[in-house]
Amino acid sequence: MDFSIIINEYQFYLDGLWTTTWLVTLSLLLGLCIAIPAGILRCSENKFIRFPIWAFMYFFRGSPLLVQLFIIYYGAAQFEWLRESWLWEYFQEAWFCALLAFTLNTGAYTAEIVRGVISTMPKGELEAAKAYGMSQWQTLRRITLPNSLRRALPAYSNEVIFMIHGSAIAGIVTIVDITGAARVVNARYYAPFEAYLAAAGLYMCLTFSVIFAFKQWEKRYCVEQ
Repeated sequence: MDFSIIINEYQFYLDGLWTTTWLVTLSLLLGLCIAIPAGILRCSENKFIRFPIWAFMYFFRGSPLLVQLFIIYYGAAQFEWLRESWLWEYFQEAWFCALLAFTLNTGAYTAEIVRGVISTMPKGELEAAKAYGMSQWQTLRRITLPNSLRRALPAYSNEVIFMIHGSAIAGIVTIVDITGAARVVNARYYAPFEAYLAAAGLYMCLTFSVIFAFKQWEKRYCVEQ
């Protein structure tokens, strides 16, 4: 075990840590922007609204994240209209393809979490809001969403952790994240144990930081149901 390899390349690993952090954080934020409205619309009684959301969630929850990344990264180039549009400036960048794949994937999983907590909303609270004279929009904004999002925290913390671990595939499409940094270090020194052990340590630090943060939020915001 040669720790000097890790010490010599620590800056490279820190760069990879930064890439993983911003890529996962941004995809989670954008995914939430998709998930909350999608989760709400998934509960609609109108099948023409409900079915497209179901199809989106079914595809991205039913297929591997790696396959989704490959479809976007390698498959986008076969569309001539895309290559000739302004979007191609972004689709030819590996970071954008990874960000798009991660965003859609976590958006689908989080939408299912939102749908689940909304569908199990205590009926008494909804009836009380209706009796108080609140409109559907007021009930959604003041009662349903705050209550549901609090109850979704434990499940969403798992999704954040899965997203951190799943982001390791970004290195496959030339992004130098934590795993990508470990791959480069291994190629330089032919020391897979040291290279990937350092990567594992960084992923563990990220994971336990997320667990700690969510535990604090749960203590503050979650209430007994």
